[in-house]
Amino acid sequence: MIEILQWSTLATCGLIAAARVPSAIRGENRSLFYIFGLMTVAILLSIEAPYVAIDQALGGINLANLLLRFIIFAAIYFVGIRVTRGFGADSAYRLITGKAGMVVLLVISLALMVLFFMMDTVGSSAGLAAVSEKSERNFVLVEYYGAAGRAYPAYISLVLLPAMVRAVRSRLPLLVRVAAALLATGGVAIALTLLFPAVPPEWGAAEFVINYTAVLCFVLGLALIWAARVRSSRTSPAKRTYTEK
Repeated sequence: MIEILQWSTLATCGLIAAARVPSAIRGENRSLFYIFGLMTVAILLSIEAPYVAIDQALGGINLANLLLRFIIFAAIYFVGIRVTRGFGADSAYRLITGKAGMVVLLVISLALMVLFFMMDTVGSSAGLAAVSEKSERNFVLVEYYGAAGRAYPAYISLVLLPAMVRAVRSRLPLLVRVAAALLATGGVAIALTLLFPAVPPEWGAAEFVINYTAVLCFVLGLALIWAARVRSSRTSPAKRTYTEK
């Protein structure tokens, strides 16, 4: 079931990213292409077989996992910019791109790198499962490292959540409200990842479901915003505040 969810999510992201290529070449809404492209790469790196192959090419010390974390950071950052601009959430935009947002990103990024290089990371292992099992010290460091990796996406998601709730309750077009609901659901799912350290080992599959639910909700939500933009441009080109790049 987990593999089906992984590969189906990868296929969904990849197809949407590919569909955005012609528009990106024309210079239209390139931010959406960047988001879908980054998400596609992130999902690819979260699947064991491609992860191991890529990490082996990088030296077999799990640099692919560190790369994955920063790709996720970049994707969620662009999602934050896209959504806050589209929905006119100026205060949320400042919390992401302003001094506070940059400080949060810098602190979390530094913590992530320090924790990574404190571990014995030799031996490619998707999700760092084998790395965690090497020693008690590694186990603790992997837990902290994972928490740091989830912190920035959770920050962006919580910043976006109030604007998404307002959009759902507004009189915006139905497609946009559905998109906002999906983005809000994805944001809640990402926020829930902060609770992963408290999840019993036997519930490990729930972590995968929550992670991929978040990704699918964000991807489908952004795709609906794109569809709303296309529909809006055909019917009323002057009214596109929630769909502009």
